[in-house]
Amino acid sequence: MALVTLENDGLSSGSEAAPSPWLALIGLGEDGRAGLGPEAKSALDAAEIVFGGERHIALVGSVPGELRPWPQPFRNALPQILAERGRKVCVLATSDPFHYGIGNSLSRAIPAQEMRIIPQISSFAMACTRMRWPQEECALVSLHGRTLYRIVPHLQPGARILALSWDETTPRAVAELMTARGLGGSRIVVMESLGGPQERVRETRADSFAFDDIVPLNIIAVDVAAGRASRILPLAPGLDEDWFAHDGQITKSEIRAITLSALAPRGGELLWDVGAGSGSIAVEWCQRHLRNQAVAFEARPERAHRIARNKVELGGLSVEVVGEAPAGFAGREAPDAVFIGGGLTVDGLFEAAWAALKPGGRLVANVVTIEGEAKLAALHAEHGGSLRRISIDRLAPVGSKHGWRPAMPVTQWRVEKP
Repeated sequence: MALVTLENDGLSSGSEAAPSPWLALIGLGEDGRAGLGPEAKSALDAAEIVFGGERHIALVGSVPGELRPWPQPFRNALPQILAERGRKVCVLATSDPFHYGIGNSLSRAIPAQEMRIIPQISSFAMACTRMRWPQEECALVSLHGRTLYRIVPHLQPGARILALSWDETTPRAVAELMTARGLGGSRIVVMESLGGPQERVRETRADSFAFDDIVPLNIIAVDVAAGRASRILPLAPGLDEDWFAHDGQITKSEIRAITLSALAPRGGELLWDVGAGSGSIAVEWCQRHLRNQAVAFEARPERAHRIARNKVELGGLSVEVVGEAPAGFAGREAPDAVFIGGGLTVDGLFEAAWAALKPGGRLVANVVTIEGEAKLAALHAEHGGSLRRISIDRLAPVGSKHGWRPAMPVTQWRVEKP
């Protein structure tokens, strides 16, 4: 159940086609060699070299070929595998190699016709059968090598979640996180060593979690029970400011919702959030789709620290925090969208962002000052697009001496690059 990534480092598996598959990628269950079918056993016995983790090697026992444990650091494994191209090689993986496994990394470096895949049922699939849950109705999350907060967006009322653990400490950490968010009544099932002779399945409530003898190889099933006081991350854009750590330099929730609509995020796109403040735009951009990424440009270290905190606590999101703009633009991947929330009047900032933006990309800029409006008017005259002024009034709390409190109007410019 390990999450693994191999780096190609510019190596090639060769342009010539191999006459037949030289590499067999075999998925192992906790029952080891006994659970393999005839095809997998034949490939394993015919292999001259067998790569795998120490646990995998222990599960298969002795083999005719040479056993090679994964090197340290693990990124060196791919060059070693490719160096044996043409020989009979076997790579051992956990269950389904293409479900949070090594299969994706290998397939990027080795042509399909050179590799034979012999999978086993995945740990998620086994967990669903133990829970009697339809897999299509479950959220599948890997916490292996990732922040615990990756589970936060999935903590929705009535949700069923299967989470792959990092180690024996993960189930308790998940239970404590849920209890702190008012979800203590949720059901948690810890499943250890699924499919093997040492399999164990235990159930408890999040706020009563007391298991202290968990094995590292485990998967967690969560049946979320939420109440009125539960802290559930809303699904709509425009999160209340209280969700973010900030010093007041934050795009207000209503303006943020409108801004996200103008940026029009799509799956797998990259945003540059310039003058990020709390990083609220970058964070919500990444919340729209799990493959979305953002770069938050913020010169002040204390604000950059808050952005780093927000991106973790609001879902372990793919937000990279860098320093001052436009100096930080150099050498970066071209963005699909740019939001300028601060610094528009800085010499050369817009020009550098506009030059970097992909053709067809969207640029949105928000300003609140007279100087900013003048700059937007000039840019609008030159590049076109649309201008609008947004004003949100908020009623003071009941009992306050104040009535409606007008917020400073925001002028917003949106333009698409030809």
